[in-house]
Amino acid sequence: MDQQNLPQYNTTVLPSSTLAIVSLVSGILGFTMLPLLGGLVALWTGYAARKETRAIPPTASGDGLATAGIVMGWVQLGLGVVGICCAIAYFGFFAALIASRSQ
Repeated sequence: MDQQNLPQYNTTVLPSSTLAIVSLVSGILGFTMLPLLGGLVALWTGYAARKETRAIPPTASGDGLATAGIVMGWVQLGLGVVGICCAIAYFGFFAALIASRSQ
């Protein structure tokens, strides 16, 4: 059997992006321990990691990790905004209730 006719594949494996891993971990930490800070770090490092993984030629792998971190970061920021709006409405309601009772 002649071995020269077999196709040769380039099996270069890129290392995972450190920024993508940091984005995913901070996104998870944002849901558990550091709500606002974790979301901001997940967004910042996620977009930096996507830039790194989508470069031509790519220097690292981990685009899915970066995307997951970005999604978690935006969800956390959205929940943070909703929480702040609810807190403002809560205190505003009680301020209005106290003001109406004093008249």
